[in-house]
Amino acid sequence: MLLLGACSKNDGPLPTIDLTLNSPVNSDISYNSATLSSTISGSDISSIVKKGFCYGTQQGVDIYSSTVEDRNSGTSINATITGLTKNTTYYAKAFATFQNTDPIYSNEVSFTTLDHDDSISLTDSLNELLAKYVAPVYPDDYTKIASWSQRDLWNLANIHDPSVVLAEDGYYYMYQTDASYGNVTNGHGHFAARRSKDLVNWEYLGGTMPSLPSWVIPKLNEIRAAMGLSATTSTAGSDFGYWAPCVRKVRNGLYRMYYSIPCPGNINGNNSWSERAFIGMMENTNPANNDSWVDKGYVVTNASDKGLNFYVSPTDWANCYFKWNAIDPTYIITPDGAHWLIYGSWHSGFVAMELDPSTGMPKQPLGIPWATGSAPAEYGQQIATRTPGNRWQGSEGPEIVYNPQTNYYYLFVAYDELSVAYNTRVCRSRNITGPYTGINGTNITTGGEMYPIVTHPYKFNNSNGWVGISHCAVYDDGNGNWFYSSQGRLPANVPGINASNAVMMGQVRSIRWTTDGWPVVMPERYGAVPQAPIAESELVGNWEHIDLSYRYGQQDVSTTMTLGADHKITTGTWQGGTWSYDAVNRILTANGVTLYLQREVDWEASPRVPTIVFAGYNTQKTYWGKKIK
Repeated sequence: MLLLGACSKNDGPLPTIDLTLNSPVNSDISYNSATLSSTISGSDISSIVKKGFCYGTQQGVDIYSSTVEDRNSGTSINATITGLTKNTTYYAKAFATFQNTDPIYSNEVSFTTLDHDDSISLTDSLNELLAKYVAPVYPDDYTKIASWSQRDLWNLANIHDPSVVLAEDGYYYMYQTDASYGNVTNGHGHFAARRSKDLVNWEYLGGTMPSLPSWVIPKLNEIRAAMGLSATTSTAGSDFGYWAPCVRKVRNGLYRMYYSIPCPGNINGNNSWSERAFIGMMENTNPANNDSWVDKGYVVTNASDKGLNFYVSPTDWANCYFKWNAIDPTYIITPDGAHWLIYGSWHSGFVAMELDPSTGMPKQPLGIPWATGSAPAEYGQQIATRTPGNRWQGSEGPEIVYNPQTNYYYLFVAYDELSVAYNTRVCRSRNITGPYTGINGTNITTGGEMYPIVTHPYKFNNSNGWVGISHCAVYDDGNGNWFYSSQGRLPANVPGINASNAVMMGQVRSIRWTTDGWPVVMPERYGAVPQAPIAESELVGNWEHIDLSYRYGQQDVSTTMTLGADHKITTGTWQGGTWSYDAVNRILTANGVTLYLQREVDWEASPRVPTIVFAGYNTQKTYWGKKIK
């Protein structure tokens, strides 16, 4: 029995916990997995917040090592650890965590995984894991646990504009805009972080920036003075925004976060354009420590081509004062070691600005952020715009990545308003500064509608579906597996959920790359389903099929499509067509459309179970689908 009574720096003595965790028992060990079980006794079982096993290849594991959770209540802990290395000794402990006190542990045990060559075949082992797979159980409607006091239960609840980085400690760290259901995170710092080892189970870490950076108001007043204006009346407690961080690993021991601070008010009264925004930057040597982020200050602000003629009505969207809007940064280090900041939102599109690799600051000195006839060139060059000549673009949230397998830069962009209509597009270029083109050949750098559609509001059967799916993070695991993360919102007016459209769930999805080098995002969220081979016989039967066409503010709804054993499509919009299957590459060709298959979770089933999903493109259409019983 562990009786904890250590002292907290701020809260006095920690509560005493009456609980015992028995040593884990190993069972069903394979070359890459192990099932563990433990029992619990004591009077404080109901106080447990999380329970599970921590494990690693070195002795002395704890909750900061790799962990697997058991989300079932009761007096036992049962879980299967997957993704292990064959013929390797691991150490494990059972653990339980509580509110406002330290975790407790069982004694540590060890086990050794089997040598794959001496046990079972890879196909058999994957199928074995698939048969034992347990899908995530956390609810999409998290309103019952939305309070600040229950943040340890959030997992991916309360996510907006995520940025994800894989750190050298093996964790994925996710950072976000200040937004939450009921504004429960207000007053608890900014640009909150959470982390995960498996992209399924996430631990909330809290704010990374305690308060408004000290440089913001002085920098705003410096620019206002140069414009002949009086100092701002805004204070650090005013309604400044904390939006859209972008976090990247620069090298081992150095991480950078670029963030947006929109300033409140108008430039000079009601008949002038709204006040400018800033992009700043922080650095950290260890993202596991939220307190170690160090602010490095001002990077860039809005640039105008209208000189000091800022008396543009705030409702004159197409003619706004600023050409480039300094929010929504995304950051990339090119293969040749150049550092670039891409930013912009709604106004005239997106610009690329080269950075000094050693400081992360602009490579060229920035002059005053206005000029007449054109915006100052040092504030960046245009790489993408939706509608040339119109400053109310309906696009924002750029995300830039480079795929060395295709040798392309990919620019992902959020289209339309964020509460419902939000959808994601992508274009690509051989060069960081463009030209960027869409899948149909449109030059996005000079201006045009971007295709393909990557995500869009949608609805499978037996669910409310999702809207507002965009402003994404795109990242890989270093082993060729790519992922897409964004928020998703429940539709408005879902019965029984107050303000349902304000429910924002973080969503992680797998990406597959087409044979011609375009990223397709899977329709169902990632759940770490074992990727056992997909047999042709599994494809025969009924599917939910979604034509993911652009319909502003509307969910694309699924219809039934049936694949017959005779390779004919017998129901659905493709009825009368045929289908074939390439099992080696997991490619289904249906009605002449190439569709990429993946095993994912059927999140709409009850209980949730593994299924097979597809995603694919033609030049202006996107298709999603999932296999159903």
